[in-house]
Amino acid sequence: MTLRQHAEHQFAAELTALAKSDTKQRPPNWLLSPWAVSTYLLGGTLEDGTIITPKYIGNQRIIEIAVATLATDRALLLLGVPGTAKTWVAEHLAAAISGNSTLIVQGTAGTSEESMRYGWNYALLLAKGPGRDAIVPSPMMRAMQDGKIARVEELTRIPADVQDTLITILSEKTLPIPELNDEVQAAKGFNVIATANNRDRGVNELSSALKRRFNTVILPVPDTMEEEVQIVQQRVASLGRALELPAEPPALEEIRRVVTIFRELRNGVTADGKTKLKSPTATLSTAEAIGVMNQGLSLAAHFGDGTLKSHDIASGLTGAVVKDPVQDKVVWKEYLETVVKERDGWKDLYRACRNID
Repeated sequence: MTLRQHAEHQFAAELTALAKSDTKQRPPNWLLSPWAVSTYLLGGTLEDGTIITPKYIGNQRIIEIAVATLATDRALLLLGVPGTAKTWVAEHLAAAISGNSTLIVQGTAGTSEESMRYGWNYALLLAKGPGRDAIVPSPMMRAMQDGKIARVEELTRIPADVQDTLITILSEKTLPIPELNDEVQAAKGFNVIATANNRDRGVNELSSALKRRFNTVILPVPDTMEEEVQIVQQRVASLGRALELPAEPPALEEIRRVVTIFRELRNGVTADGKTKLKSPTATLSTAEAIGVMNQGLSLAAHFGDGTLKSHDIASGLTGAVVKDPVQDKVVWKEYLETVVKERDGWKDLYRACRNID
């Protein structure tokens, strides 16, 4: 059994039910119509009673714009601070549209041009000379040949000369193979979803030429407390099942406390608006809140009685907030003393965090 299934396998039953009930027009080589793709991400109930679980909790129009973009010849750039579900949304979009979310180019400072275009099987190259058989296709080339969605993660971390490889692919829908005086032309259905975070600006800014070839959709942090609590609750339950943690699902109140802390420190003001706060250098995203809860569940399961308590989440909270051991430590101590200590029903969390400190 795999640790983490790809979206198209994990939610295969939902995708099959959507395909059966989907009577709307589908773009060439799409498994579902844009309406069904949007329903898959946002959730809903089909006519046969099948419940589609929401994969993205937030503004419906954002997902509709993203799906509509992919139905055109424009590529999609999902932009936002770390932890706003960019990769998660990209994976589910690719799964719903192509049935394959694994055609990924992972952006790093060391990503090479071969990762974006193609490489060579040098044994075949030496034995038979240059030819199509000796080419090792990149995920991008395979997506072009099969008419599927390719994903480029952390686009702004890729060196500028490698980024520019995308310009011809996105403009001409062609990947030249100059060594063979040949090319690969994209089949209908091909498109690209790229992600980038706008917090640290990555390693390399995108050129204006490349930016023009993307339609940029910004994924924001959740608007409301309830939205963020729902996201954390859903993902923690899903990950708990996948990891087979022998612990009870966390009480809603514990999730609410973690989300409250993250939102207050992120916004620089308490929920009631009465106290201004210093913000730490950490992002304090929804994804980090999910990480704190999962770490707490693991502690509760393996070193406690299986019930999540304040001391189980204290270390995760401290680690999430204090990224800079000097500046963030001051911010966290001040928050504990002025907010957590004085809040009704939070004394246990205060003591647990102080003990960790």
